[in-house]
Amino acid sequence: MSALVYGFEPFFNSDSRLLVLGSFPSVKSREQQFYYGNRQNAFWPILAEYFRQPLPADVQQKKQFLTANKIALWDIVTSCEIAGSADSSISNYTVADLNKVLPFCPVKKIILNGGMAYKIFLKRYSGIDVPYVRLPSTSPANAHPKKEVWLNELRATFN
Repeated sequence: MSALVYGFEPFFNSDSRLLVLGSFPSVKSREQQFYYGNRQNAFWPILAEYFRQPLPADVQQKKQFLTANKIALWDIVTSCEIAGSADSSISNYTVADLNKVLPFCPVKKIILNGGMAYKIFLKRYSGIDVPYVRLPSTSPANAHPKKEVWLNELRATFN
């Protein structure tokens, strides 16, 4: 049996309009203590392209970027047993309590970053009042095309 691993607190502020929910932080993200820390993950490059802003280089710049663009981040799993970074190995998990975020900011949409985030989200929140959509995982483990799908969803959300 592996040890229980804990994720991060949600990142949001009173202006956050979009909530992106991943599954659980990767090993590299846990090392950096912030979301999407693997340089091979497409998350930050896609957002930087959409907002036409420089790629944030460190955690502080990532937080400034998110705040400026009204984006909240969290993971649907707040603690679990996991082998490395593999979503398929997530077990014995605790689901995020979205009441820690949604009452405090005007979130208009929730993006589920990948299949595992979507699957776990649906078990608890399928009847939620906030529109939600599953997008392809930005993880480097997902070889399927993702950039255009993400850019199209960001256009629909922010325009």
